[in-house]
Amino acid sequence: MTRKPLRLAILEATSTLEAAGVPSPRVDAELLASHLIGVERGRLGLVPLVEPEVIEAYQKTIAQRAKRIPLQYITGTTALGNIDVEVGPGVFVPRPETELLLGWALAFLEGVDHRPPVVLDLCTGSGALALAVANARPDAQVHAVELDPSALAWARRNADLRARLGDTPITLHHGDVTDRSLLAELDGRVDVIVANPPYIPEDAVLEPEVADHDPHIALFGGVDGLSVIGPMIDNIARWLRIGGGVGVEHDDSHGERVAELFERRRVFTDVAPHPDLTGRPRFVVASRAVSPES
Repeated sequence: MTRKPLRLAILEATSTLEAAGVPSPRVDAELLASHLIGVERGRLGLVPLVEPEVIEAYQKTIAQRAKRIPLQYITGTTALGNIDVEVGPGVFVPRPETELLLGWALAFLEGVDHRPPVVLDLCTGSGALALAVANARPDAQVHAVELDPSALAWARRNADLRARLGDTPITLHHGDVTDRSLLAELDGRVDVIVANPPYIPEDAVLEPEVADHDPHIALFGGVDGLSVIGPMIDNIARWLRIGGGVGVEHDDSHGERVAELFERRRVFTDVAPHPDLTGRPRFVVASRAVSPES
């Protein structure tokens, strides 16, 4: 059978995805072609013709994406830092903005002068953030907490995969980050805490990829989006060692509210908001300053 032009298939796929309301139709069409053919997206132009069965398989993946199934669910993976992790139904897909939180955490760890540094990832989901830290800092003891059993199963799967590839194993914990008795053995021992908790207000209008596929337990943080972040901060205060740092992602609608929650606790200092690449408020950092309040 005659081989067919890949470029034409990508153009047709782009039109299909655009008609379906996919936010980045050309990018997604190229990423799915790259995934299916096994070449980097930037090198698709070097593959002018493909077999008809490849086009047929490609059209099937495009049909899935046109139904607003997340791109990462179709490819089965997503990237964070220098690693790929597996994702699918039942687990939150890490967002590109979390790269900024990862970068902050790794920079903060550069200033930790004792070994091994202890890192705690709260609401770990797929485990991506904890595993990216462990990959970049093999000397670190990395702990990660997840409440949802389905997400925790994905995290265990990814942790096992990264350990087989030679990364330092992380320690996973099943628990509620608002539970005042959680991980008492880490009180005053943690150098860096990162968290991407449920923070979306309940009345938020979301894209279908999020509303219909991401687990709601990983998305919504009560009426104002702060029902997890507020009590979680109390636990952060006891886990951090003096001089330790924390970074917490939040909804852009929160503005300065998360920073204010940290500032109300006198045990925190150097509270600072950080924007994402579009300039919207994305995460807040703080340092542990003094002994716990009585």
